Amino acid sequence: MSVGLASAQRLPPWLRVAGVVFGVAWGANQFSPLLLAYKLHAGLSQSTGDALFGVYALGLIPALLVLGPISDARGRRAIVAGAGLLSVVASVALIAGEHTLALLYVGRFLAGVCSGAAFAAGTAHIKELSVSPYDPLASEQAGARRAAVALSAGFGLGALVGGLVAQWAPDPLVTAYVPHLIVMAATLPLLPAAPETVADRGSIPSLAAMLRVPSAGHVRFARIVAPAAPWVFAAPSISFAVLPILVADQTGSFGVGFAAVIAGLTLGLGITIQPLARRLDSVQSVRGMLVALAAICAGTLVGALAGATHSWPLVVPAGVLLGGGYGICIVSGLLEIQRIAHRDDLASLTAVFYALTYVGFAAPIVLTELERFASAPLLLVCTAGVVALTAAEVWQEGAATSRQKQR
Repeated sequence: MSVGLASAQRLPPWLRVAGVVFGVAWGANQFSPLLLAYKLHAGLSQSTGDALFGVYALGLIPALLVLGPISDARGRRAIVAGAGLLSVVASVALIAGEHTLALLYVGRFLAGVCSGAAFAAGTAHIKELSVSPYDPLASEQAGARRAAVALSAGFGLGALVGGLVAQWAPDPLVTAYVPHLIVMAATLPLLPAAPETVADRGSIPSLAAMLRVPSAGHVRFARIVAPAAPWVFAAPSISFAVLPILVADQTGSFGVGFAAVIAGLTLGLGITIQPLARRLDSVQSVRGMLVALAAICAGTLVGALAGATHSWPLVVPAGVLLGGGYGICIVSGLLEIQRIAHRDDLASLTAVFYALTYVGFAAPIVLTELERFASAPLLLVCTAGVVALTAAEVWQEGAATSRQKQR
């Protein structure tokens, strides 16, 4: 035990924060592959499942926009700690909601709130602990990479483990949440030793001040990062919340496990491809964003083909492409923010970015509602068209800003 305590004491400060961000992300996404499980075991309808999937964003986006600026003014660590504790409460509510729909909504909403708190303050905290004097040997890109890996790993493992437990364990709508509670029990006690990086200014900014983020007016944020941001999470949400359902008649009794595997594959690729995202990053161009959007467009088209042919094997390459696009897009966005943001609004601009990315989580709800007018494969083709238009806009604006710099 003394060896374990000694090892814990030697953990780098950024890793202590990343552990909690990882745990909160795990809790946020463990629900995704369980949509089929709730339909099978609790009789949840498609529309109710999509609503539960989307209510998460209703808690997340306001929390991002409010708690990000508060962390810029009052400090990071307390907000990250509160987010971790609330993540535990959210999972307990989801467990208690096995037979009570209202508690499922409460649990999902709380999962959104704690995610907003952790992702804004936690990402900024990780970045600030990845520079001198806390980590003088870290590269300029280390903070953005570490934050993205913590987030993506939590999302991926939460969905994979939760789904596989629900596939084979008894009482799946309870046991699927137990691994998250274990993760939080392991990571939360490590956080207090992480140093605070923001001096408390003694006052909380007004709501108007919170919503005013000067760096958000930067041309590269407004015209390049913001248009691409919603596709960060639209891509994986289409991969693991839409495509497995389109081929559910082919996966049969392995439907929940298949959704979990696709979620793990998608988000696992989102992590492993991030070194490529760093190499693609350039202050002179937008090639990282363009590669990301091209992969998302291609993955959506392959997903449309999978749905049209009811071919579950095609969901695999679709997940690979969508996951790759997700990983490159989130790292490219965070690296842009790291260059754009001022020291006193890093968490605020990060919060705006994440708020825009989480708009993408509405993709399954929008697609489900639109199925009253067109088939799911056709809607996915149209979605790919919108991604292509976004890429054209990003390319045009990137070329324009590059010319301005050369002058």
